[in-house]
Amino acid sequence: MFEGVLTALVTPFRDGHVDERALQELVEIQIRAGVDGLVPCGSTGESATLSHAEHQRVVEVVVAAARGRVQIIAGTGSNSTSEAILLTQHAKDAGADGALLISPYYNKPTQEGIVRHYAAVAAATALPLVVYNIPGRTASNILPETFARLAEIEQVVAAKESCGDLDQVAATIAATPADFSVLAGDDWAALPMMALGGRGVISTSSNVAPSDMVELVRAFKAGDLERARSTYYRLRPLFDVLFCETNPIPVKTALALRGAISDEIRLPLTPMTPPNRERLQVTMKELGLL
Repeated sequence: MFEGVLTALVTPFRDGHVDERALQELVEIQIRAGVDGLVPCGSTGESATLSHAEHQRVVEVVVAAARGRVQIIAGTGSNSTSEAILLTQHAKDAGADGALLISPYYNKPTQEGIVRHYAAVAAATALPLVVYNIPGRTASNILPETFARLAEIEQVVAAKESCGDLDQVAATIAATPADFSVLAGDDWAALPMMALGGRGVISTSSNVAPSDMVELVRAFKAGDLERARSTYYRLRPLFDVLFCETNPIPVKTALALRGAISDEIRLPLTPMTPPNRERLQVTMKELGLL
């Protein structure tokens, strides 16, 4: 089962290419901080602007750098089912523990189309799959009753839920089996969703504050609600500023401010605006992250 803190890794670039050395160093930082898993090539990893060769290489680098110490869930989603199958099969061959697949975007499939999409990927690859629901990026919403159907597929083992509606999240958790892992896809939702029965978070903020996110989740799991709430509210300003512009613009800027990566980002995304960059810098200093 996938649970705990899984970091949605950024993809560092330098001079237009993937910075493999920086990526390897990011993996080490995350593992030393105690995260439970890593998710390369998701939205935070700018998968939309990676070539297929780059996408596959990023997965290979992360799997090799992790050396089996944490779980690797490779982002392999596409709005083309055949393309998603190819990317997922590569992730399996590279040694990933699972794959994260966004619900097909732009096409706007029906709920039946969504189920058939994941069923086709599952049948072709036999790799554990995490279904990613983020209506704000896909223009479609995976409903709780659809998740109930998806959970009947043996390889579909978890959901990354970013619908933004806690009532819908509760309905999804109620509609799926106890061994189906529902993970928060937004950092602000990590604690509320765990209170509803969620198993953790696929986190953007843990790129910058991995040990703090680990503390939040483990405190809740240990039953120390006061500590979990305290950590959550301490991190709230970071959650806010890391999403004041389109992800991953702020989180890559944050890592660049720490000297971990270049602040290079690919069009159509653009560098962080000066006022928000200053706000980010102030927030990080206040939290002891700079």
